[in-house]
Amino acid sequence: PILGRNDPVAPDGVGSRMNPLPLADQRQLWPTPMGVFQWPQAEVVNPLLVRVLGALRATDQARTGVAPGPFFASDDDLLQRVQLPEWQQLVRFIVEAVRDTAASANRAVWALEGPDAPGLQIAIEGMWFQCSNRGVHHDIHTHGNCSWSGVYCVDVDEAPGREHHAVFGGLNGVTRFYGPYFNRLGGAHMDFGNAYLQHAHTDVPPRAGQLVVFPAWLPHQAMPYQGQRDRLIVSFNASVHRAGG
Repeated sequence: PILGRNDPVAPDGVGSRMNPLPLADQRQLWPTPMGVFQWPQAEVVNPLLVRVLGALRATDQARTGVAPGPFFASDDDLLQRVQLPEWQQLVRFIVEAVRDTAASANRAVWALEGPDAPGLQIAIEGMWFQCSNRGVHHDIHTHGNCSWSGVYCVDVDEAPGREHHAVFGGLNGVTRFYGPYFNRLGGAHMDFGNAYLQHAHTDVPPRAGQLVVFPAWLPHQAMPYQGQRDRLIVSFNASVHRAGG
């Protein structure tokens, strides 16, 4: 039998809103871990990083003969190119954030306490910076050859001005992450019973000093951005190993 919208009780009173079945177990499977951090030193150090990365951009453009434009991406060798103490503080902050995010995600499968607790090696496989403005965006992509990736926001317009863009509105410059449900939407039958599939993405607004650490397999994109200041970010890939390999 099919119950109508207003039927209060199923046949024999089983499985109705008034007499629900006892729930022995409900499992939320395949979570997607993500860490969002705010660097305490950002307000002091970020203005210096804006100048340093701007100088690197000018040097690279002069070397390659590329004219300045609304988008720039450096090579992924920032760890070798920047040697300032303030930069090393940021790198330590990033490494610690990757460590904590990976440890939380793996708590059920790692031995985190006692004699079997693993020592960790966090390897930054590449680090680069990107500048964007005038509607530039970065299409959906993932990162390879690493387990974790991240993006640190060095500079961007403050939220009130950024969100009041006439066209982009609140999506101006946000990073959008697409979860495992996203691929189900293309051919999935949709009804009231699987409405949870509609929560297929999440948006993280850019904020100076904010670091987002996420699984490298997670599809994401930078939405179009236009502002008074460039959207300046540092991105990286990282792998995690037990001490000794």
